[in-house]
Amino acid sequence: MAWQQLTTDSLMQWLGQWWWAFVRISAVFWIAPVFSDYSINVRVRIILAFLLALLSAHLLPTLPAADPFSLTIWLISVEQIIFGLLFGLCLHALFMILTMAGHIISQQMGLSMAIITDPVNGESDPIISELLYVLCVLLFFALNGHLVMLDVLVESLRQWPPGQSLFELDLMQIPSLIGWSMGAALVIALPTIAAMLLVNLAFGVMNRSAPAFNIFSLGFPMSMLAGLLAFGLSLSAIPAHYMDFSWYVLSTLRELGAKP
Repeated sequence: MAWQQLTTDSLMQWLGQWWWAFVRISAVFWIAPVFSDYSINVRVRIILAFLLALLSAHLLPTLPAADPFSLTIWLISVEQIIFGLLFGLCLHALFMILTMAGHIISQQMGLSMAIITDPVNGESDPIISELLYVLCVLLFFALNGHLVMLDVLVESLRQWPPGQSLFELDLMQIPSLIGWSMGAALVIALPTIAAMLLVNLAFGVMNRSAPAFNIFSLGFPMSMLAGLLAFGLSLSAIPAHYMDFSWYVLSTLRELGAKP
């Protein structure tokens, strides 16, 4: 029978075919946005990573055998965890764009003290930043970003299979992606920044021409309304820019897991 032909070597080979994919996918789910939210139970993430590893095991080339009593399995597992953390960190850059833009817009509008507690991430952020984060999550799922992310993750197991050195990857793409995300956040917030600069400049001229009036105290509600109007006008252009940003980040992730 088939079970009588099962040997220790074939069992370790089958275990390695599943184990390496499970470790890498679990590390990505540990730090990746949306999947790492507090609202998702840890057991749900583990079960989801287990099922994805089983489904993708037959799609992968022959991977190294997993001997639980050797040092190799632990060294390769640490490499897979590091790669998964780097993968999730790059994916965080896509969500950091809009949240950072929300912080900049809130500071320009004078709403930096209007903070709301996020029960999902366990953090306190400005209202505008939380609004853009919710918009970012909705756009991510509407564009099937989670499916593309899983496709890139499984593809990385074929392009950079476990057992290869981590230093063969182009790790310099990660700091460049973080810097690019900061510039992209500034680009999104730039219309509101320019509008608020013009409003503050107009209030400064009015204060110099009529110093008897307390223009800044009277103009605070007006500046907030002007900021909300500028933010509302620029909000319609965010989905198109977010699509371009998503394409760039996912392309970077695909190149990160590619063979040198």
